[in-house]
Amino acid sequence: MTVAHLAPGLIEEIARHGEETYPDECCGFLVGTASDEERHVTRIERATNEYEGERRRRFVIRPEELQRIEGGLEGSSLFVLGFYHSHPDHPARPSTFDQDHAWPWYVYLVQNVERGRAGEIGAFELDSEAREFRVIPLRPASPLHTTV
Repeated sequence: MTVAHLAPGLIEEIARHGEETYPDECCGFLVGTASDEERHVTRIERATNEYEGERRRRFVIRPEELQRIEGGLEGSSLFVLGFYHSHPDHPARPSTFDQDHAWPWYVYLVQNVERGRAGEIGAFELDSEAREFRVIPLRPASPLHTTV
């Protein structure tokens, strides 16, 4: 099972992003290094929610934005490890829409924002065989993985 390690301050940064975009969903990229079943998230990159409908319940990140982020990481030891987004006034767990659009291997963080205030955050990965999300551990990063 994958374990997600987040550098200090990143959970607070995701929470702040969710509060700033409330009542719409925020979204962004998880960037860092990977080893076997561990993802070491050292920074996040905010993305623009490009969903053309009700952004309170959906988010879309355009492929060009992913390509831009990945292009900026070329030549480094960093990769896009996954994605985060908020759920305004809904639990910190993936929706059916999230599941239908998810990719295996990546980490997905879902931040609950209740009445404009960030609540709990959940970490998930897609089980590629069952095509459903499973909860994964979310831990603080060790000092060895907080700088690049």
